[in-house]
Amino acid sequence: MSGTLTIAQANFPEMMSQVTLAHYVVVSGLMFTIGLIGFLTRRNLIIMFLCTELMFQAAGIALIAFGRYHLDMSGQSFVVFVLTVAAAEAAMALALVVLLYRRKESLNAEDWQELEG
Repeated sequence: MSGTLTIAQANFPEMMSQVTLAHYVVVSGLMFTIGLIGFLTRRNLIIMFLCTELMFQAAGIALIAFGRYHLDMSGQSFVVFVLTVAAAEAAMALALVVLLYRRKESLNAEDWQELEG
């Protein structure tokens, strides 16, 4: 029984087609663009933080898609690193937002422009 392959295992791992890869790259690019536009146009610190997270997730989708296309696991490894950085950034950003809100009771980024050097 160990020498026979089942139908599901015969072509594993199967290569992705370029059309499928293109779909993932387009979705990733759109997500990154939405996040970038949201970060540059919104002034609420929480919205800016969420747009940054959206850009992180878009990069993760692209890394996984390219890793799967090339049948290489390094894309998934980088995504684990990106998620770790995103989790650390989320904790620090949330603490910073709470601290800033306690000082001025506003989450508008324009209220904090006097901090510029």
